[in-house]
Order: sequence, then structure tokens, then C-alpha cells
Amino acid sequence: MTEYQQDHANSLKTYEEARDWINGLIPFGIRPGLERIERLLEALEHPERRLKFIHVAGTNGKGSVCAYLQSVLQACGYDVGMFTSPYITKFTNRFQYNGEDIPEDTLVDLANKLKPHVEAIAATELGSPTMFEVSTALAILYFGRVAYPDYVVWETGLGGRLDVTNVVNPVVSVITNVGHDHMDVLGDTIEKIAFEKAGIIKPGVPVITAVSQPEALAVIRETAAARKSSLYVLGEQFHETMVAVNEQEQSFRFEGPFRSVEPLAITLAGAHQRTNAATAVMTLEVLRQYYALIVDDEDLQRGLLHAKWPGRLELVRQDPRILLDGAHNPEGMATLAAALKSTFTYGKLHLMIGMLENKNHRDTLRHILPIVDTLIVTEPDFRKKLAAGQLHELASSMPECKASITVESDWRKALELLEQRTAPGDLAVVSGTLYLIADVRSRLLYNKDSEKGW
Repeated sequence: MTEYQQDHANSLKTYEEARDWINGLIPFGIRPGLERIERLLEALEHPERRLKFIHVAGTNGKGSVCAYLQSVLQACGYDVGMFTSPYITKFTNRFQYNGEDIPEDTLVDLANKLKPHVEAIAATELGSPTMFEVSTALAILYFGRVAYPDYVVWETGLGGRLDVTNVVNPVVSVITNVGHDHMDVLGDTIEKIAFEKAGIIKPGVPVITAVSQPEALAVIRETAAARKSSLYVLGEQFHETMVAVNEQEQSFRFEGPFRSVEPLAITLAGAHQRTNAATAVMTLEVLRQYYALIVDDEDLQRGLLHAKWPGRLELVRQDPRILLDGAHNPEGMATLAAALKSTFTYGKLHLMIGMLENKNHRDTLRHILPIVDTLIVTEPDFRKKLAAGQLHELASSMPECKASITVESDWRKALELLEQRTAPGDLAVVSGTLYLIADVRSRLLYNKDSEKGW
């Protein structure tokens, strides 16, 4: 067999084969560090160096900020790449160009270009690149060799400093917020987590943040000062003020160091989405001021209004009303509870929830349980799921819980129960891990299974 024949025999032929090969690297786990991705990019002759990245980190809100940036940049006439995780419906969701998923045949072609390099690194002392490392390299290949966007909106996977995405040098960095998540990897204090997030700040590259805790902000200030990076903080250099709010839309005034804009409207619900939108606007203002980005007010308004982010306070059905929100940590659930109180009206609140085992369950639940009338605990279809019985045991033991609780480990049956229980005028909420949100969303909107994954 010739070398060509051997390569062809080992090549990935279909989208499913390519996806399964990449996902087959999941057992190599999350291994913080940049050695393997740097080795991969060196073998590929550094396609990342021809791209302009907007690097976005944070505990919550990263995806929404990315969605606002993508939507506005497109409205302004720019070609935009976006790399995000996890994906809600299909593996291709994480690689987008102008709002469209990477074509399946392109993904197969790029996976075949990566495969021999991945196998070569696997044979070294570094060991195999992980699923997320290969996905990141594939995104860089797609944007740097195929799509050629004007900007790449680039979301971190976990943390920042040692996150694989930190291999790039962005034109601007964004840190949405800092909260209690992934503490087993990032550290057990807000300061330690902030230190990891601040790791995306590069020398001389401006940084925008909505971080509010004094101890976290101190870490970010110190890092920005050490790297001579201009820092723009929500509440200091820029502000947002609510103008109007209802279930379908909310508007706000943006005030920044260069100009003010009013009104700006968004359809994503919750006060936190005004914060996310203002953070995105400040990022665009920095690009406009220092990189000659052209942003007309009309395009800014249109882009913000049309921004969508699935699975975050998303009202997916009206009869009965079903709201999806992937609140999987204490800060996310506090945000959901605040939005339910301030934005939505309902008779009874019915909550269906499923969690992963490695989360801060008690602190997450205490924010939502006081306002829930009936609770259905279930399990996500994912290998690290928390058993519904354990979640029931915890919830029922908490003094904040006044709800009647039903245990149904099969999320499909749990969803049926939720729909049956939600009367006209009530509100049903599905929350917890995004792996559950992905499955429920695909069932409700498309009546099919989700590929979901990290």
C-alpha cells in the first residue's frame, strides 16, 4: 500500500466520523496548559497570526456578550467568526461564520488536516491533545485558512490563563464577571478565580470588564496595570441605565468615555443582559476609538436588538409558557431568580431542574427555591449527572424549599409532567446544566435529539 493509499484509508470520510474522532478525545479530559495547542499551531504554520480576536472570559455571560458582538459586527457589515462552548444543538454550532455553522464537509476536511498532527503529538511526552484543544485548533484553521473573517469573537472554555484559547493575541480582551464555578480547577476563592480570568489580559491590549466584587476587581486592576493595558470598568468608565422593561424587550442608555447612546434595545431578558450588552458596547467603542471600527448608531441598535443566545432566559413556548435558562452555578441562579421577579408575571412557578455532580448545589438552589411552587428534579443525559434522588434529598432538606417535589429521573417524562402541570397564566422553567437545556430545547423546538457537548 502506498503512503497516499495509507493516508486515504485512515482518513475521516463523513461528518459523523470527524465529530466522533474529536469527541473520542474527551477521555483525555481537561488539562490546563498551552504546550499541546502551541505545538499544533506551530505544525500548522500559525494561522492564528492573521486573525483579529476579541477574547471573552468570565464565569457567566460570556456567550451572551459574544452573541451581542457577533450580531452588531455583522450589522455593521463586517464578516465575523465566532468560537463558543458548550454547544446546544449540534457540534458544528461552536464554529460559526456570519452566524452560520461550519459546513459539515469543511469540518471533515479540516479534521483530516489536523489528524496526523494530533497523532504525532500524542506519540510525544506531551500526550494526546484533548477534545477542546483539537476543537480550538480546528476553529483557528477554519477562520485562518477558509473563512477569513474581519474579526473572531473568541470565548474561553474554562478560566483564562491556562485555557487553550489563550494561545492567541487579541485586539481587545473582555472579562464579563467572576463567580463560584469550576472551583476544583480554578481555585477556591474569588481572588484565585479572578487571577485565572485575568490571565487573558495581554501587554498593551485594552480590557473591558463588568466584574463587581472589590477583591476580584483588585486582581484585574493589578494585572492590567502590570501589563500596561487600558482598563474599562462598568460603573466607572462606562455605565448602563435602564429605560424600559417588559417580557419581550428591554431598553437602556449607554454612557461611555467617548460618547453616550440612547435608547438601545435588546430582546434577551434580565437585568444581567443589559450589563452584558453594555459590556459588548464598550468593547465595540474601544475598537471604534483605537482600531477605526465603523459603528453607526443604527447598526448598533439593529445588531443588539437582533442578538439571540439559546438557552438563556429563552421563552421557547407560549402554551404552556416554558422558559429555558442554563443557570448551573450560584451566580447564574441568582440572576435567574432576579429576572423571574422583575421581568415575568405568572400565577404559579413550576421548576424542572437537573444538575451535574461537580457543582455547588446548595448555594445554587437557595436562590431559586423560595419562589418555586412545584419542583421536578430530574437527570441530564450526561455522564457526570447528579442523581435525581440526591438532588431531591438536598432540596427537601433546605429551609428555603416550600415547593412540592416530584422525582423523575427520565428528563423526557419530567418534561411531560412539567407541561401537564403548567396551567394558563403559570410559568414553567427548565434550569440547571446546559446539557439538560440542550435536550429539552431540541425536543420542544425541533422534536429531535440534541448532539450537545462541551
